[in-house]
Amino acid sequence: MSEDLDFRQMRYFLAVAETLHFGRAASTLRIAQPNLSLQIKKIERALGHALFSRTTRGVALTPAGEFLAARITSLRGNFDDAIRTARRIGEGAEGTLSIAFSGSAMYGRLPFVLDHFRRTYPNVEVQLREMYAHEQQPLLLDGALDVGFIRDGARIPGLRMTALSKEPFVAVLPQSHNLAVERTRISPSALRNEAFVLFTPRIARLAFERTLAVCTMDGFTPNIVLEAPQWVTIVSLVAAGMGVSIAPANVARLNIPGAVFRPLRSRETSSIDLWTESAVRNPSALHLQKIAKEEFRKAV
Repeated sequence: MSEDLDFRQMRYFLAVAETLHFGRAASTLRIAQPNLSLQIKKIERALGHALFSRTTRGVALTPAGEFLAARITSLRGNFDDAIRTARRIGEGAEGTLSIAFSGSAMYGRLPFVLDHFRRTYPNVEVQLREMYAHEQQPLLLDGALDVGFIRDGARIPGLRMTALSKEPFVAVLPQSHNLAVERTRISPSALRNEAFVLFTPRIARLAFERTLAVCTMDGFTPNIVLEAPQWVTIVSLVAAGMGVSIAPANVARLNIPGAVFRPLRSRETSSIDLWTESAVRNPSALHLQKIAKEEFRKAV
């Protein structure tokens, strides 16, 4: 019966089928010829049919042997391909990589990171999802996500956080605001009496607290009149004259008519960080992390 056969025995059979010579096949396999002959007999007994006909002129395949040799050759190709693919997946050069990012992470070097990774590892399928940090956490812990890029990340048990960059804060002002017209650099205290539109703390507490620290370190608490979950929304509201805001410097890349950005005199910074599992299961994630570090260093 076929279930009595194993892959090793099929290798023995195929070696004889390819050489039609027991001596040369045994030499190729590095086993003794009598042992090889014994293995071939075991295969024939299991199948119930002869695979080779032995004549005075040599060895030939029987019809059953010809069929089996052709089929095993095909299967061996699939097996070798499976081994190569498994090896490449194990090396992180092939497979799938699931990446999440918070919106403002895309305003800096992240697009260049993704392009660099895609060119270096073209056989890795990249799956991108825009998600807030608090949405990324459980998916990273469950293995549903491989990598998360976040704004002002926190250290979470079970996750490894890698700091990629720090950037200063800027003031976001309506174009007609006197500070936008008169000054190129602003002290946070100059905004003391302004109405503020800020990023909502319900979505990213640490990002909110770092923004708030810009004000409190300068001696005042901002008067927050509106909160919004996206920087595009916040800057648009400022452009419409509904208040001012404080944002990470890369938000200034948003080209929204009616809003201007001015550097702030503050030592507070915002960060872009990378999350992975503490014990990384997907080796492609380690390649992405290395590329991210390289790309973000270019911005320093």
